[in-house]
Parts: sequence; C-alpha cells; structure tokens
Amino acid sequence: MTKLWALTRFVVVYELQLWAALFRWILRRPVPVEPGTTRFGYIGAVRMILIAFIAVSAIEIPILELMIPWEPVANVLLGIGVYGLIWMFGLYASMIVHPHLVGPSGLRIRNSLTLDAAIGWDRIAAIEVRRRSMPPGGQIQLEDGVLSLGMGSQTSIDVRLTEPLVLPVRKAKGQPATTVRFHADDPEGLVAAAREFLPAVTESQAATKNR
Repeated sequence: MTKLWALTRFVVVYELQLWAALFRWILRRPVPVEPGTTRFGYIGAVRMILIAFIAVSAIEIPILELMIPWEPVANVLLGIGVYGLIWMFGLYASMIVHPHLVGPSGLRIRNSLTLDAAIGWDRIAAIEVRRRSMPPGGQIQLEDGVLSLGMGSQTSIDVRLTEPLVLPVRKAKGQPATTVRFHADDPEGLVAAAREFLPAVTESQAATKNR
C-alpha cells in the first residue's frame, strides 16, 4: 500500500510539474534562478525525435476519429489522443524550462523533471568538452565510477570530481561517482562559464591549506 501511495504521489506531482512547465513555456516565464546564473539547453539532441512524436500524435487523432464507427469509443480515444498530444508538448516544454545551470552555487545538471543533480564548485576538480557516443544500456549508466547522463545516446562534457560523490540519480542506486558525463547543446559555452567559477574556488582552497 505504501509503494502504491508513493507511486500515485509521484505521478500526480509529475503531471502538475509538467503542466506548470507547459504554461511557463507558453507564457515565456522562465523559472527564477540565482543572480549570476547562466542557462544552457540540452534539448537539441532529441528535438527532432520529440517533434516527430508530436506530429505523429497530431495526425493520429483525426484518423482514429474517422476509423472508429462507435461514437462513445471514438470520443474516449479522441480525449486520450488530445491529452497525449498536450502531454508531449509538456515534455518538450519541461526540457526547455529546466535547463542546465551554471552559477555561483555550482553546476546543476538537468533532464526535464526526472533529473536535477547539483554539484558545488568545491567538488569539481576539472571540467572539459569531450563528445562521446554511449554504448547500449540506456541513457543513464554508471560503470567504474563514471556516471553518464546521456541525451540522445551521447554526452559532450566530462566533469572530474575531487572525491567520490553520490548524486540523486535513481539508476545509480546510491553508488558514488568520481566522474560525471552529460550533454549540453553548447558544451564549449557551458565549460567556459563553469571555468569562470573554478579558479576562485581553487584559490580559496589553496589559501585555506596555507593557513
């Protein structure tokens, strides 16, 4: 019963957040962020796939309406089809409304509503552009301390951590990572923005050790 309640709560919260993201996208009201923070998108790797799904969903709605001779059934399928189409727009919107963030507090790696991993600058030893194709096994993989958070089966940024860190990623199952790989549409811009914060952190740590 507890698991059922947890699942129900997750679904309800997810749906509400999806609708909130859709309205923010339509109204052009981005989620407020900390001053000095820069947003970086990642939807480019899957944009065409999402657009294709949305187009197919839109085409299916009138086709099903014409093919089903029973009006009650046709109306139910019409409602499901319209809701599914809106849901796909919501998913698309959530990826735009919740981008990666680079700011004074650190790096936040996002993926729609399912991933929000914050890493402080004091936990990052190095960050670099490194484009990779992921092997079969899913968009999230953890092997030998390397946590890959793929988008469209690819990553474009490597983050080397100062020490093993457990990130809030379900598929990691509480195992620590020493390196995190993820995708951004503008990896060069994100890395450059991140390095603006890293020297300050390194100098602060060095000063503390010398005391």
